[in-house]
Amino acid sequence: MKLLLVRHLWGVDLSQGFEPHLERWREVGYQAIEASPRMVPDARKLKRVLKSQGLRWIPQVFSNMLDGGGTVAVHLRSLRKQIEECLDAEPLFLNVHSGSDAWTADEAEDFYGRVAELEAKFGVVCCHETHRSRYFGNPWNTYRLLQRIPNLRFTADFSHWVCVAERLLADAEQLLAAIIPHCRHIHARVGYEEGPQVPDPRAPEWRRHLQVHEQWWGAIWSAQKEAGASITTLTPEFGPPPYQHTLPFTGQPVTDLASICDWMAQRQMQRFASFSSDAR
Repeated sequence: MKLLLVRHLWGVDLSQGFEPHLERWREVGYQAIEASPRMVPDARKLKRVLKSQGLRWIPQVFSNMLDGGGTVAVHLRSLRKQIEECLDAEPLFLNVHSGSDAWTADEAEDFYGRVAELEAKFGVVCCHETHRSRYFGNPWNTYRLLQRIPNLRFTADFSHWVCVAERLLADAEQLLAAIIPHCRHIHARVGYEEGPQVPDPRAPEWRRHLQVHEQWWGAIWSAQKEAGASITTLTPEFGPPPYQHTLPFTGQPVTDLASICDWMAQRQMQRFASFSSDAR
């Protein structure tokens, strides 16, 4: 199994296009881009650049992008349209912010059952992100629906769960053990009890939080390897303000966002190399 490092475009200055960033990203080790075609200046150019540079693409799509609420039908129409917009670029899979935390279990089962039909129709894989305000915004909803729809696949962004639950989920180990084998993609961001992003994961005061998240990511790698996966994908998805902490009055970020993403990417690349060596 190989690790594919993915660079997101959240917080990246694209005023001069994508090209000025590519050389540095390649030096770090990124081989794919994760981005919404609706949140870049020119989606067609993005697709051309990816193809010409030999980079893979993970589209980020949002069911009912402008409102986390809405009916099942509204979310399905939104999702279908966005899937269709991505097909021409042969995406690896789709990372999906899906559903609503306001739905009942029956509404969620209806929606995700229909999403499976869309996946089959268009020949794509939807990885549903464990994201606040969405149906999979906490491990308990996620686990319960997984019992009803066992073929769900997830993007593991457990930083959101730590924030929502206000703890490092030591009391949810059995749920996590059931969910982790369904995780295909990792958003390697470290959350804490009061937010989805620690100020700087390199700082010693956040060592425990980093270790717990890395234990989860390692468990995902083990489950993927056991399932026979040929690649695993990881995005160091630290984001700009207001995710990123800033100084009062000035609004200046307390750290450099790109350096944090690159540090996390290289750290996980080293950890994966050790994991692969130990797994032989």
